[in-house]
Amino acid sequence: MARDSYHHGNLRQALVNSTVRLIEEKGPQGFTLAEAARAVGVSAAAPYRHFTGRDELLEEIARQGFDEFADRLEAALKLGRTPLSAFLGMGQAYLGFAAERRGYYTAMFESGISIAGNAALAQAADRARGTLVRAAETLLQRIPEGRRPPASMAADHIWALSHGVVELFSRGKPGGRSPISPSDMLESGTLIYLRGLGVITE
Repeated sequence: MARDSYHHGNLRQALVNSTVRLIEEKGPQGFTLAEAARAVGVSAAAPYRHFTGRDELLEEIARQGFDEFADRLEAALKLGRTPLSAFLGMGQAYLGFAAERRGYYTAMFESGISIAGNAALAQAADRARGTLVRAAETLLQRIPEGRRPPASMAADHIWALSHGVVELFSRGKPGGRSPISPSDMLESGTLIYLRGLGVITE
């Protein structure tokens, strides 16, 4: 790309975009800032006008990823005709994001950055988790109050299940040879979990 393409405040986002592609190709630890700069046609020193270093660039990618991730979860929540269909739809949105935005997903969950150390990143991550918690709160209303588990715990269980399906069945890992699709794997696992809690009784 031509150097003059980034003379109007676009360099920061251009570096993010180029780094996302590098993460997809080489993993979160397999690239340098100099490579990201070279990919957009600027000097190796240019990224330091926008980022203090590699970790800050990864944090910005993760922040943008969590923002989009939260948007997708919120959209799935609104589309659900029932609390259960909304909850299941959010699981499918999780899988869709992981498949379609691999570089962002990897930066969010596999780059080793500290979410707590970056306020904007932490806020974006909390928004995504908060959407799952709200959905779980609505769904768990079916359980009598004295037996109702914390919504945050149920949300985290489903998050962990979703992440496990992505890692084992959606990314060429050994479990990827399963005859059951990642989508069906996640939905069936979620339904088994919810039946165990007593949310589903039929």
